[in-house]
Amino acid sequence: MTMDAQENSVGSPLDTREARREARLAIEEFNAEYCAVLDDGALEDWPDFFTEDGFYNITARENFDRGMPVGLVYCESRAMMRDRALAVSKTSMFGPRFLRHFITNTRVTGIEADGTICAQSNYILLEVLMDVPDGRLHQAGRLFDRFEPQSDGGLLLKSRIAVYDTLLVANALVLPV
Repeated sequence: MTMDAQENSVGSPLDTREARREARLAIEEFNAEYCAVLDDGALEDWPDFFTEDGFYNITARENFDRGMPVGLVYCESRAMMRDRALAVSKTSMFGPRFLRHFITNTRVTGIEADGTICAQSNYILLEVLMDVPDGRLHQAGRLFDRFEPQSDGGLLLKSRIAVYDTLLVANALVLPV
C-alpha cells in the first residue's frame, strides 16, 4: 500500500478530530504492548497482534516509494506469521542479543467508514549483542498501519508495513520490527 492509499482514507463520518485523538491513544497503547512482547523475546505471541488475514511486510524505502511489494519479510496471514515465528524461535541460530523497539510520533491519517484506522508512526530498533555491549542502531523507518477495532475495545493489525530508511540492513534481520 502506498502512502497515497493511506492518505485517501479520510472523509468517512467516523473520521472526526475527537475520534482520531482516541484512536491515537489506543494505537499507542497497542504499540507499547507490541514492543514489550518483541523486546521480551516472546516471538510466538507476535502473530496475535494481527487479524487472521493480517499482512506484514518489512521493505526498503526505495521499493515502497516505487510501489514495489518486495520485502525482506513478507507475510500474508497470521498463519504465515506463526510459521515464521516458530521457525525463527526454534530453528534459527544467531548470537545472543537484546532488542529494544521504539514506536513514536503516531499520526492517525484516517478512519474509514467500516472503522478501520489508518496510521503512520516512526520506529527505531536498537540492538545490543553480547560481544558488543554498547549497542547500535539496527534499523529506523516508518510504519504504515491499518488497525481493525475489536468488540472488546482493543485493536488488531490488518496490515503493518515497516519501511526502513537505513541503507544497510544487518544480516541478522530475522525478527519483526
